[in-house]
Amino acid sequence: MPLHMIKLCVGVAHVETLERRAAKGQWLTVNTRMTPKRADEIEDGGSIYWVMKGSVVCRMPILDISTTGEGKAKMCLIRLSPEVIRTAPQARRPFQGWRYLEPKDAPADLSSMDPGDLPDDLATQLRELGAW
Repeated sequence: MPLHMIKLCVGVAHVETLERRAAKGQWLTVNTRMTPKRADEIEDGGSIYWVMKGSVVCRMPILDISTTGEGKAKMCLIRLSPEVIRTAPQARRPFQGWRYLEPKDAPADLSSMDPGDLPDDLATQLRELGAW
């Protein structure tokens, strides 16, 4: 079972902005200082879940994790798929860096959810907003 990552999406407040940037080829590489010790598990089908305005709202599949440089110039590069997949909103408090996210704790994709799982008024609002 793949392991996921969760990270604050700094500088992007809306999923639509991330979708536009990903379509243009921007935001397809995330640079971090530390390389995940469990990178093999993440590369085996994991995703990075983005937190925007206090909620997890989408994910992008991780294609590759590599480390470049040495010493103080050492950096981890996480290459992402341009596919932005919206998820059911899940509240998250602010944190620094990234965290591991176990599959059991990850929010469901909106496209895979059954509308019967949500209250009718919430499902209606999501459809009206174009999120479903």
